[in-house]
Amino acid sequence: MTLRIDIAAMPSEGLRFAASPLAELTAMLHVLAEPEHHPEFGAWAADVWAGLRPGLADRLREAEFLWRTSQADFMLPARPCPTLGEELDDVDRLDDERYVSAALVTTCGNRVHFTSPSPLGDAAARDLALDLAQARGPRQEAFAERLLADPAAVRARVRETLEACAEAFFDSAWADAAVRLATDLRLKNDLLKRQGPGAALASVSGAVTLAPDGDGILVDKLLDKVTHAHGTGVTFIPSVFGRPHLAVVHAPGWQPVVQYPVTEPGPSRPVSLDTVALRLEALSHPARLRLLRTLARGAHTNGELAHTWDMTPPEVSRHLALLRRAGLLVGRREGRYVRYSLNLSDLTALGTDLLAAVLR
Repeated sequence: MTLRIDIAAMPSEGLRFAASPLAELTAMLHVLAEPEHHPEFGAWAADVWAGLRPGLADRLREAEFLWRTSQADFMLPARPCPTLGEELDDVDRLDDERYVSAALVTTCGNRVHFTSPSPLGDAAARDLALDLAQARGPRQEAFAERLLADPAAVRARVRETLEACAEAFFDSAWADAAVRLATDLRLKNDLLKRQGPGAALASVSGAVTLAPDGDGILVDKLLDKVTHAHGTGVTFIPSVFGRPHLAVVHAPGWQPVVQYPVTEPGPSRPVSLDTVALRLEALSHPARLRLLRTLARGAHTNGELAHTWDMTPPEVSRHLALLRRAGLLVGRREGRYVRYSLNLSDLTALGTDLLAAVLR
């Protein structure tokens, strides 16, 4: 499952890395709405909720569809600004049809993009939007009804809510996060300048790569889709609070944006969903599980494993080959023989790798 961003017609300067206050606020709001996705920020989220005045807490719950399971596209700016206020000003410049279409994706699902005809003027599109929102829950339906009935009032209320978040918790959290984001951006832009887009993209995440033909950026997401950068470019926005998610703007008519998590110093690189699937497949066969449990007791040769489990050496070799391709074994030659042992670090990380790949 891959999202491809077509960059064949993109100018050479079209790939940009920049920090966005609004995008980071969006990541923080997602943490507050889904703290179980981000256990490392659990204490921070609990402190924020405890300190919010009741009115602001209610507003966050009222508008949480804009950032809970998917982010409204206008929350991830294609051209980030230095301050939250400037980015909110840019959002205000969007016409109602564009704003409403992006907001409805978060209440109705991303299978339908309400662009033309607009539900603000077309009764059939409006009914469809309300039916889809109703199917997702009464709160989604209520938000969609308010948005379609009076978009100006909803837009003003959302902006006031985000501005209130700045005073309540964002400004202090951003001051710390901005330092880490600046460090990451220096690295990314230096790689982009010195080694080109392939190296810069490889440093973003194991889930982001330059296509072999050089004409596309491949993102490991839960969809098979193609979007186009054309002459607009692609913006990559680092996030401290977004880990482990990769959020991508890919709707028709919107410039592609990828919000990626800044990695902690020292951990292993994120692995792709294909690698996780290969490892799960390797563990799905009872014979391979027996071999792994034997190797957990110490290194063995192919012949020793065959004798232990009454298997032929070719049978064992086939199983070991799959386990090695999955990265779950390491082999060390000793004279005429190869002794196999577990790759404990990757085997141990499979649980967190699976979780990260699913949450991405």
